Amino acid sequence: MLTEFNFFGVFMAPIVVYAIAALPVTMLIRFALWWTGIMKWFWHLALFEVALYTCVLCLMILFV
Repeated sequence: MLTEFNFFGVFMAPIVVYAIAALPVTMLIRFALWWTGIMKWFWHLALFEVALYTCVLCLMILFV
């Protein structure tokens, strides 16, 4: 069950916590993709990075 997160007396929605946690995971995946050269395959890098972040965020919400 998702509940609010108390941050110094301010209640935040759980999506905020997941969104912040998804950033380092996305950065790690981006680094691995750049290092292997897979990022060169994508035509629109910004669009791919937003889609990657969205996928990571959705997977974290579903499985964490």
